[in-house]
Amino acid sequence: MAPRADGLTLALPKGRILKQVLPLLRRVGIDLAAVWEGEHDRRLLFDLPGGARVLLVKPVDVPTYVEYGVADVGVAGADTLGEEARDLYEPLDLGIGACRLAIAEPAARPTPLRRGISLRVATKYPRLTLNHYRSKGIQPEIIPLFGSVELGPITGLSDQIVDLVESGETLRQNNLREVETILYVTSRLIVHPASLKLKQAPITALIAALRDALATDGSTARNVSSARPTGSEGTA
Repeated sequence: MAPRADGLTLALPKGRILKQVLPLLRRVGIDLAAVWEGEHDRRLLFDLPGGARVLLVKPVDVPTYVEYGVADVGVAGADTLGEEARDLYEPLDLGIGACRLAIAEPAARPTPLRRGISLRVATKYPRLTLNHYRSKGIQPEIIPLFGSVELGPITGLSDQIVDLVESGETLRQNNLREVETILYVTSRLIVHPASLKLKQAPITALIAALRDALATDGSTARNVSSARPTGSEGTA
């Protein structure tokens, strides 16, 4: 029998990941027809048959709604989870929304990296970026940018960027080259710790059903942890 999400509130990311996660949830018996149709209107909250609710929020905000208990479960990218280091359970890698967090720089102006180098890096991921460079003995100046990060090195604002890359076409069109991958990114199922205790039956049923559905697909999705606290969209 397919699981029901009765009594659960799900926080789902708007945009390209929503288009991938809705069919997956439908396959495990959760009726999301209203959300699928509502993607094209401005509604952000949907009441589902059986008492479940869906919140449509920006991808970066999903962990916040789950951490504060407004939502019981959510779907968030490994990039957002790693950057924010929220106190959440991350039981399952859904294997969707695959991309990578990577370093890029102007193809005509490469920057040889060495300890002690003076380096400016533009990114919307300051925590992950700083940790990566520090592991190489480099202390970069982080320049926060939250849109069109590729303009950083083009305009001379930065030497390199750290951003999400999917096909790499945006980098190529802006004469940038990918230098190194920091993190391979997929979307994860995340759960509020208290909800896992108070609503254990529907949540564990949902996790098991999703795991089975992904296994049937031959998906590369995997268990991240049965109970592990965790630490955007727009790919190039």
